[in-house]
Amino acid sequence: MDWFWALLFAVSSFCNGRAALKLLLDWKGMLTTCRLVEDAYARVESLPDEAALAREPAAPVFLHLVPAYQEPGVTGTLRALLGSRYPDSRLHVVVITREDEDRAPHPAMETSTAELVRRFRAELPPWQQKMLTLLVMPGEGRKAHQLNWALRPEHLAAVLGEVYDPARTWVGVSDADSIPDRNVYRWIAADVLARGGREAYQGVTLSLANFDRLDQRGRVCAIQQSSIFIRVSIARLINEERRVRWFARLAARAPRLARAVRPLFELLFRRSQICLGHNQFVRLDVLQALGGFPTSGATEDSTLGYALGARGILIAPLPMLELNDLPETTEKMVRQNARWYKGVLDDIGFLWRTWRRRPSAFNLAQLIRHLGNKVIEWPVAALVYPLVGFLGWHLAYRFADQPLWFILGIAFPSISLGLTIWVGGIVTQDLIESLTPYFPRPVNIARTTLRAKFWGTFRCQTYWLLATCGAWRVLWSLARTGHFEPAKTDRVT
Repeated sequence: MDWFWALLFAVSSFCNGRAALKLLLDWKGMLTTCRLVEDAYARVESLPDEAALAREPAAPVFLHLVPAYQEPGVTGTLRALLGSRYPDSRLHVVVITREDEDRAPHPAMETSTAELVRRFRAELPPWQQKMLTLLVMPGEGRKAHQLNWALRPEHLAAVLGEVYDPARTWVGVSDADSIPDRNVYRWIAADVLARGGREAYQGVTLSLANFDRLDQRGRVCAIQQSSIFIRVSIARLINEERRVRWFARLAARAPRLARAVRPLFELLFRRSQICLGHNQFVRLDVLQALGGFPTSGATEDSTLGYALGARGILIAPLPMLELNDLPETTEKMVRQNARWYKGVLDDIGFLWRTWRRRPSAFNLAQLIRHLGNKVIEWPVAALVYPLVGFLGWHLAYRFADQPLWFILGIAFPSISLGLTIWVGGIVTQDLIESLTPYFPRPVNIARTTLRAKFWGTFRCQTYWLLATCGAWRVLWSLARTGHFEPAKTDRVT
């Protein structure tokens, strides 16, 4: 059975080596994103101001959508959006609520979300009232249906005017707990005026808006969830753009070689683009060509990222920060991750249909990576990687007579464990703290006590365990009943 132990040793070494490499890439991704943010904020005062943008006929128009359902804090988001540094004639904020909530408001809320918006709008000065529109969607539907309700032709004409240019209009999306940066529209406008703009942008979002209301476990989870956005979501957009530019230079210099290796490049080196569903901007004509926001799954944002990628559209990283809330209880965090994982499962069908319609190497790579990295790895990683680490240490002693094998068997899991603590518990905290001067509003996330430092360092995997619980909740429900209904993250307290 020597071959069996040798094969098991090789598999465990590969998994432990991959885990260590992934942590190093995560570290680099965080550094890349933080550098992007710091460079952008160093130049923010050089962006064109409101007066200059108001005089510029080519300045873009923004239609910012806020889908809301049972949202007691929606006015905070609206106040931040209306306080943006952008000409009021070119910024339109639309809140979309649901008629069923008007009929039966949440029992813990004073009144419905729509009524909160109406009261808030009535208190605004006339010039800001013109910027804010409330739409109430009849019937049932999730976030994507609310967004598409606002994109109906009659609503676009009422908000933007009878004559508008979809190629000069960007549709922004924020959740009803979002606190966006005041300069986000100026940054995009500067990009549009200087380089023509991009079809889609995704900004940096951090789950730290309610940090002061969270307990110790919640604060650890808030840092870890925020780290996903900076070390994976935005870093991937930055690096994807670099890879595509590199291949374009290769194609210009050696077109025959580029044609020959393009399938290999798209299969091995392209990565799926991630939309987060907030601090996100897509040009109106692109959305209309897609048929609006995807409604095929529980999460329209991930599907939108895949749909844009399938059309060859690169999402540009937007360095402006946005804060939003983290669910304030363990159950709500599990519920949020369950909804996200249900969206992952729903995206399988979308990616399969996309590849069947156009069987390219890129579309195949997106399907395979989605299945491996999300569908399979998400629910099992929290169990598999610790077991593989201990297995690697154990098997190393079976090959103590082979010095190289023994050293690799000991080193890989040890390095992986060390990097888990260093990258996840220490570097992540330091880098996110380095971004606090740029937050849209002051939030103190420093670890000020020994207890906070200890738990923040050594419980850095807490969030991933809750995410695993959410995934298994979905799988268990599907196995028992064949159905799982993703629930909204309840922000009513």
